Amino acid sequence: MSIMNVYLNFAGNAEEAFTFYKSVFGGDFSSLVRYKDMPIEGMDIPDSDNDKIIHIGLPIGEHQTLMGSDYLESLEQKTIFGNNISISIHPDSKEMADQLFAGLSKGGKVEMPMADQVWGDYFGSFVDKYGVMWMLMYSNE
Repeated sequence: MSIMNVYLNFAGNAEEAFTFYKSVFGGDFSSLVRYKDMPIEGMDIPDSDNDKIIHIGLPIGEHQTLMGSDYLESLEQKTIFGNNISISIHPDSKEMADQLFAGLSKGGKVEMPMADQVWGDYFGSFVDKYGVMWMLMYSNE
C-alpha cells in the first residue's frame, strides 16, 4: 500500500475550510473540481450547488494530501458528525484495491463498487461494519 490520506466532507463550505487549511499549511491545491465541472449522469444538481466542491486536494508534506468535498442536500447527502471523515487508501495496484475493498467492506454497506470512473481512476467507497467510511482509489499514472 503506497498512501493513506484523510478525506473530509463539508456541508457546503469545503472551499472556505480548505482556503483556511492552505493558509496554515501553505502550498497550492493539487486539484479543485466543482460539481459544474464534473458530468454526473442521472443527477440533477441545482444551479445553487454548481460551484460547490466535488473534490479538492491540498498536499501536506511529501506523501500526504488532505482531501475533501461538499456533501449536497440536493443529492440527499447530509453532513453529520461521523460521516464527515473518510479514510482514503491509494493502493499500488487494481488487484490490491479489489482485495482491500472486498476485505474491509465485508459486513458493511457499499456506496460505490470498485469501477473505472469518469475522472480516470479506479475507485470505490463503503462504510465498514463498524461505521467507518473508506475510499479506495487506484490511479494508473
